[in-house]
Amino acid sequence: MKKMVLALVTSLFSTSALAAGGFTWLGGIAHSLNIPQHTVTFAFVCILFLVGGFIYRAKASSVDTGIVPDKGISFRNIYESIGEFLYDLAKSILGEKDAKKYFTLLITIFLLIFANNLIGIIPGFLPPTDNLNTTLALGLFVFIYYNYQGIKVQGLVGHIKHFLGPIAAMAPLMLIIELISHAVRPISLGLRLKSVMQGDHLVLSIFSDLVPYLIPVPFYALGIFVSFIQAFVFTLLTMIYIGTAVEHHDHDDH
Repeated sequence: MKKMVLALVTSLFSTSALAAGGFTWLGGIAHSLNIPQHTVTFAFVCILFLVGGFIYRAKASSVDTGIVPDKGISFRNIYESIGEFLYDLAKSILGEKDAKKYFTLLITIFLLIFANNLIGIIPGFLPPTDNLNTTLALGLFVFIYYNYQGIKVQGLVGHIKHFLGPIAAMAPLMLIIELISHAVRPISLGLRLKSVMQGDHLVLSIFSDLVPYLIPVPFYALGIFVSFIQAFVFTLLTMIYIGTAVEHHDHDDH
């Protein structure tokens, strides 16, 4: 009992699971269900994500509250500011028609990754995005999705033409290059997100262990910034991959 109390107290001042004696808030659940902790944490974040969605829907459900923004800084204003920023970016990359079509997916990817990055800053939680299984799964999902959309919009033949390039004589070489380029995309997406988030939380954990009170505060701010940037980069690349997959060949000429 004393060890458990000590671990709980220590975890309040450290983001490192090791410094907290191995204690994490969801570790017991993961152990009892025999499920990897990053999976349990990811599911927990998804539940919080759904709760946040219901809260936003309740706040914007009526006509009056849906049109008139809240005063000051609020959950709804922050959510809508992020949504407006991503929608404007999607319009500049995908065009207005496709931005409307894919915006729901894009905002979901951004908020989900951002939340999974951010939870690692909270003492006693390990971020799912510093585990390669999580980030590779996200990268693989994007890979499957944009290729599916490319085939759906262009047809199989039209989608394959994107891999051949504009010069017929160079088509065999371009096909090999494009296949390799596309094949490494889920790996590059996963490794980039995993490596940066793991490094960020490692730095924060080290400084939290050394001086667990005031010194780590700037690193918490840096951690929030890095969490946002990595979610943004992942979402931006997703936009670009979808845009290149669904664009028609006459788009470049236009």
